[in-house]
Formats: sequence, C-alpha cells, structure tokens
Amino acid sequence: MPEIDSAYIAMHPQNTLELSHMSKRVVLPFSSIVDLDKLKLAILINAINPKIGGLLIRGSKGSGKTTLVRSLAAILPEIKVIKDCPFNCSPNDPSNMCPSCTDRYTNKEDIQVEERTMQVVDLPLGATEDRVIGSLDVEKAIKKGIQALEPGILAQANQNILYVDEINLLPDHIADDLLDAAATGWNVVEREGISVSHPSRFIFIGTMNPEEGELRPQLLDRFPLSVTVATIMSVEDRMEVVKRNLEFEANPEAFVAKSQPMQDELKNRIIEARELLLKTTLPDSLLKAIAKACIDLKVDGVRPDIVISKASQTLAAFEKRTQVTLSDVLVASDFALSHRTREGGFLEPATTDEIRNVMLTAMKEMGVPMDEKLDDKSAEPEKKKGGRSFFRFGDRRANNKRNS
Repeated sequence: MPEIDSAYIAMHPQNTLELSHMSKRVVLPFSSIVDLDKLKLAILINAINPKIGGLLIRGSKGSGKTTLVRSLAAILPEIKVIKDCPFNCSPNDPSNMCPSCTDRYTNKEDIQVEERTMQVVDLPLGATEDRVIGSLDVEKAIKKGIQALEPGILAQANQNILYVDEINLLPDHIADDLLDAAATGWNVVEREGISVSHPSRFIFIGTMNPEEGELRPQLLDRFPLSVTVATIMSVEDRMEVVKRNLEFEANPEAFVAKSQPMQDELKNRIIEARELLLKTTLPDSLLKAIAKACIDLKVDGVRPDIVISKASQTLAAFEKRTQVTLSDVLVASDFALSHRTREGGFLEPATTDEIRNVMLTAMKEMGVPMDEKLDDKSAEPEKKKGGRSFFRFGDRRANNKRNS
C-alpha cells in the first residue's frame, strides 16, 4: 500500500484518498454510491447533453452531494483539445475555439490534437473575480488580443466539469459570471474598453446546504435543473454506505477495479446516448403540453419550456429511444420546475405533486395519448421488472454482491 497524503485524508476522510505515487485522485466510483438514483439521473442528463446548462444540488451536510459530483469524471468520455491552447479549445468545432485557434483553423494551419480525461474543476469559495474569469493586461491586449489574457478557472473548465460547493455563499458578482458563462458558452473579459473572449462550455454543478442560506431568486432561476437530496433514513442503506467506504479506504485501487464493469457500462451508455440524441424528436402534442403547463404554473420566462424539452429528449436518448414519451416529460418537468420562481417571485416554487398534476392536465387538454402506465411517484426513477432502476444502475442487492 503506497503512502497516503494525511492532509488530504483529514479533509476528505469519507470519500477520497490521494495516493502519493499517482497524479490523480482515486475516487469512490459513481456506480458504487448507494441510493441517490434521482440525483444520478439528473447528473447523467447533463453529462449526455451539456447544452442543458447545469444542475443545482440541495441537501444537508453528509448527504453525498460532493462525493457523487467528484465521481462523475471517471465515467465520462475523453475530450479532444488543441494541444497548445490554454482554453481547451475543441479541434473540430469552430464555435468552440478562441480567436487564435479560429484563425489557425480558418487558415488550415497544422493543429496538434490530444485526448484528455475530463476534469472536475473546483472553484474555491474565496476565489477573486480575476481568478475566475482571468486577468487582462490592457496595454498588451491592444497589441496581442486574446494572448494578453491570463486564463482563469473558466478557461480551465472549458469542455470539463465546473463544480462549485456552497454556491449560495459565493458573492453575487462571481455567481453571475459563472451563470453567464454557463448560459452562453463564452467568457467575456472587459477592462478599460478592451474586450476579449474565449469559449467556456462546461457541465456546471453547484451544491448548497439550505440551512446556510438560500440563493437569491435571480440566481436560483438561472439553474436549468435542480434536485434536493434527503438524508438516507434506511438502516440497510446506511450500513451499506459504511461498508463500501470502509472497503474503499482499505484498498481504493481494488475497489475501483471491482466496480470497473459497471463504470464502463455507464460510459458506453453516455456515448451511445450522445449519438442517439441527434435523432431524438419531441412530438408537437407534448411540446404544447409543456408550454401550457408552464403557463398554468405561472413560471417566469420561457427558459423552463426549453429546459424541459432538452431534458426530455436526453432522457429518451438515454433510454435508447428516438421519441420522447409522456414519462420523459414528467421526470424532466420535476427537475426543471421544482426550484423556479413564479409570478415574479410572489409565488413559491411548485411542489412535485403540483407539477405532475398540472402537466397531466395540460397533456389531456392537448390530446396527448394517456396510454402509458405511470408510477404514482412520477418524478422518481421508475423501477422496472427485476428491481433494476429505469436507467439500469442495478438494484441494491445486485450492487451489494458486486461490491462485497
């Protein structure tokens, strides 16, 4: 057993160990985390379709939020980047290139490409605005443009995962910078009338403990999806959490190796779903029902309609289907509407039951066929025959056997 970094263990005793002979952390595998199926699904929706824009995770301390986020990178496909670019520009997508790379691409210059493992880029709670968006030398910018920008966290996050813990404690101006970049896919730095920009497309995940304060409504509404995580109250599940953590800490590499088949299955499903998503369609009858439900729920703006549509299509692709169903819309609606401001903030966000009932009513009014068998808990991942969850993580007993 290699020597362990004791400082790191002191900070993260429950979920990760950093081995001194390795360049990356050995993290508790995504597929081995007990329960949290609804949160896993919301995270995977963003992994398949980063254009959705991100996820807000709310829950008390010790509920597994951070553990699950850090485990995501291991099941994501590798990314291709332009080797010598500090902004992780894509070599195949001109819309995800900085001005310098765009010129090289347009002039058909030789561009070296390399594959990299996706990273979880952390934003420290005390980070300054220059550390986040980058610092700009105005005099140098006049002569050299984008090359005068000292890249910040938003540059590192391009094509990666940007994780912000305790986002409710961030200064408002920094939270605005993050959400603007998440919404547009670009980071714009302006100083003294000089403006430079670079692509910044990332999977944006924020976590918070509501006991420490809420997000202001304007920021809360900018998150496309949200999930509230409850503390595990099952004795069996809590015992399983302890067993897996003890086994992982005793021999992290062996534990990860044992979980690799399930990790590979998830990675392959993400790759397949990304390809199928391009062929997935949303019937007009369901789109009408989405619009009608959002009007009836009095949510602010049209952003919720767009998010529900994207998330529904992504759910269908993950289930290896090319057409969205009623069930996809119900699950996506709960993810997208349970945190939304209504009537300019004068109404509390709708409850899960209210969202479901209004959406079903709208579907009936729009003539959507109601022949699907729906679980009473529409927003919960449906359990299919054999106890396997509808995104096929395997039931707990099966997981226990694999990880014992």
